[in-house]
Amino acid sequence: MHFEITLVLQLALLGLVTGFLAGLLGIGGGMVMVPFVTAILSHRGVAPELAIKMAIATSMTTIVFTSISSVRAHHKRGAVRWDIVKSLAPGIVLGAVLASLGVFAMLKGSWLALLFAGFVSFSATQMFLDKKPAPSQALPSFQGMLGTGTLIGFLSGLVGAGGGFISVPFMVWCNVAIHNAVATSAALGFPIALANALGYAYGGYGLASLPAYSLGYIWLPALLVIASCSVLTAPLGAAAAHRLPVKKLKRVFALILYALAAYMLYRGLTA
Repeated sequence: MHFEITLVLQLALLGLVTGFLAGLLGIGGGMVMVPFVTAILSHRGVAPELAIKMAIATSMTTIVFTSISSVRAHHKRGAVRWDIVKSLAPGIVLGAVLASLGVFAMLKGSWLALLFAGFVSFSATQMFLDKKPAPSQALPSFQGMLGTGTLIGFLSGLVGAGGGFISVPFMVWCNVAIHNAVATSAALGFPIALANALGYAYGGYGLASLPAYSLGYIWLPALLVIASCSVLTAPLGAAAAHRLPVKKLKRVFALILYALAAYMLYRGLTA
């Protein structure tokens, strides 16, 4: 009983921290969540390969819930470009299904950990340098949006992230104002997460080695506690962003991300 209370407290703290950071720095919680959930599952005796996959799937599924509160806040300010959401969503769903139903199940957990480490290192570097792509053109045609959406959905499904790491730079590059790009990316998080979550649940269904209370690759206790807590602190993080030196905070956080990437690199090489 004591052990289960400890587990709930660990997951609650993780949810509160990831929610706050998501609101403060505009990052998906997956970058923080995946390494810690991997560690918690491994500590509970789940095989390293499976622990990595379940952490990625669970992290992505929490975005289904956290994106709703984020989108509501952005929509009230009229910042979401719903025309872009409609154009990218079909490709996103296609890419997410390809990743979560097919490639995710076939790839070894160790390869996914290495891919995650690379993605987090890239995101940390972008955050540390605070680089904004130089705007150069308008949004592409339907085929271009379909292709971009597919890429966003596919890569998101493999690393358990909400897709902002591709969609925000892409929109800014296409002359979409940065605040609109961030708000629209938050809205895109919902179809990305929902399509991937359904794929993870179906793709991992019936696996013999899953821990108790699993729905395919999704670990329900972590999903329930983390999603409940992160929704509470995301608005606080967003409010703090207007009062704190976010540029400096991003640099400090980038260093933390490098440490988390190093941990996932270690897990990938030793899994």
